[in-house]
Amino acid sequence: MTEVSDREPPRRRVPGPARPARPGAGGRPGPGARPARRPAGPRAGAPKTIRLGSPRPRLRLIGVTLTLVLLAFVVRLFQVQAVDASTYASKAERNRYVGQVLAAERGEITDRNGVALATSEDAYDITADPTMFAPDELEIADGPEQAAALLAPILGQDQEDLVRKLRPENKALRYVKLAGRQTPQVWKQIKDLKAALAKKTETDESAANVLAGVFSVPTSKRVYPNNELAAGILGWVNAEGKGAGGVELQLDKRLAGKDGKIRYAQSGGRLVPTAGSTETPAVPGSDIELTIDRDIQWAAQNAISKQVKESVADRGYVIVQDTRTGEVLAMANAPGFDPNDLSEADPTALGNAALQDAYEPGSTAKVLSMAAVLEENAATPLTHVVVPNRLHRGDRLFKDDIDHPTWYLTLNGVLAKSSNIGTILATGQLGRTQAQANRVLYDYLRRFGFGSHTGLGFPGETKGILAPPDTWSTSQQYTIPFGQGVSINAMQAASVYSTIANGGVRIEPTLVRGAKGPDGRFTPAPKPKKTRVVSEKTAKTLARMLESVVDDEEGTGTKARIPGYRVAGKTGTANRVDPATGKYHGYTSSFAGFAPADKPRITVYCVIQNATEGNYFGGQICGPVYKQVMEFALKTLQVPPTGADPARIPVTFKP
Repeated sequence: MTEVSDREPPRRRVPGPARPARPGAGGRPGPGARPARRPAGPRAGAPKTIRLGSPRPRLRLIGVTLTLVLLAFVVRLFQVQAVDASTYASKAERNRYVGQVLAAERGEITDRNGVALATSEDAYDITADPTMFAPDELEIADGPEQAAALLAPILGQDQEDLVRKLRPENKALRYVKLAGRQTPQVWKQIKDLKAALAKKTETDESAANVLAGVFSVPTSKRVYPNNELAAGILGWVNAEGKGAGGVELQLDKRLAGKDGKIRYAQSGGRLVPTAGSTETPAVPGSDIELTIDRDIQWAAQNAISKQVKESVADRGYVIVQDTRTGEVLAMANAPGFDPNDLSEADPTALGNAALQDAYEPGSTAKVLSMAAVLEENAATPLTHVVVPNRLHRGDRLFKDDIDHPTWYLTLNGVLAKSSNIGTILATGQLGRTQAQANRVLYDYLRRFGFGSHTGLGFPGETKGILAPPDTWSTSQQYTIPFGQGVSINAMQAASVYSTIANGGVRIEPTLVRGAKGPDGRFTPAPKPKKTRVVSEKTAKTLARMLESVVDDEEGTGTKARIPGYRVAGKTGTANRVDPATGKYHGYTSSFAGFAPADKPRITVYCVIQNATEGNYFGGQICGPVYKQVMEFALKTLQVPPTGADPARIPVTFKP
């Protein structure tokens, strides 16, 4: 079966005879010929062909541009590294590296038991680099003024003063101190403000960190935890951190240590940690241990301050000394001062009056005259001395502190009743002539330390006034034996009584027990010099005679008695030279002594200058102070009574 297709079969083309070529074929068309067909154009809807331009012009433009940019960099680099190299290097060095001093930690001062009397706390010196406030650095003209306005209320300083420091005449100055020894809280305020300004400059190009050139140097601030206690001994430290008085000045080099140095890189006032630094560490100062006992010092200062106030006196001082070692256990002055705040201190109270005042000791010096008489065998405690109411010597008429009928005293009685006339008569036996007697007495005064420094080496200490015997005036020949016409300081007087208590051997007083270095090792102070002044026999005899001053009802020092203890002492009431006028005005009241009298451990010496209210006699106003301080010291050091009965030497005799 044949399948029929619906599609029409293709037509086959039958080839015919060849046709002759048309005229003009292959040549120009002839007349009547049909025009030639044009090439067929693109069909509708076919895509267009895009032809690319030549890339060479663009490459040339880019190449020229890069060449110009690189050339600019090369020219600038050449300028920086070759033409202006030194200028930029010095500027970078100036703004990059900062050098600071690392303050050494100042050593402590403690009492003999390690209790801190002077110590140091962390603090900061606020410094600045003035070159970082220059207009070309901050790009503002009033950088110092803006910085000063921010710092003045924090530092508590005058704004104009800060401006002058930040804009010094020396434009090359790299370091100024704006404020010294500020608390950590003050520096934190400045640091926070500085950081806030730095952060602001990161977002605001027109802002300037006017505190970028402000820095801190770690240091320390001196602190005296007991305020006025022992201020006269300790002294103080000035604004520069250097000792300016007392032990702080005397031992400043040992206390101060050695400062270090650090040099580091900074940028915009900030440390550049990757730039490295060089540092020489500071060496801490040594700790100084004093011979002072804080508790005894407190008792002495409390007692003398109270009495000076009650007597409305100019001043007073008390010294407590260990008779066996020469160590000073207390040295109190009234009025005192607080070294923590010198702005409130009375300028006349600064210093240590117990060592710096020179005054006539009065009758407490009679013990030296008695020592000379006994040592020279010119008399004994029982030697009879007839004491008239008046004694004419030279161009003067001498008397005792009270009018009296003729006294019939032993030499012991002369000391017990503190007779000026009796002392003149006794010392007159030291030589065949008055001139010889003067030379002998002068020699003993020198042996006991008059006219010489005590050995403490304390700043401002006076050695007193003791003229050579051949220059003594007519009156001095007779007043020096009872303590007028010669000047001493309180430590010299205390040392006299300690010498007698120590069996006639003088030990130079000491205030320093030793020092502990940065390595922690304790180095004791050199042992004090010892000198025999009088024999042990003479010293013991004098001790028994001094007991009569306190124990005997005829004595002038009965208010110094201490129940259970044997007490040796001597009163003094001297005419006082007014430092302002140079003339005699008022009195120097004093009391000196030691206990236990038969086995001495402690010497106490009290002085009150120019008491204007109430009694002014030494036995009446200094005797109670002596008793109060001595009792406290004996208990503190746990010194027991000896239990022996006092030796009673007659005070008078029957003619």
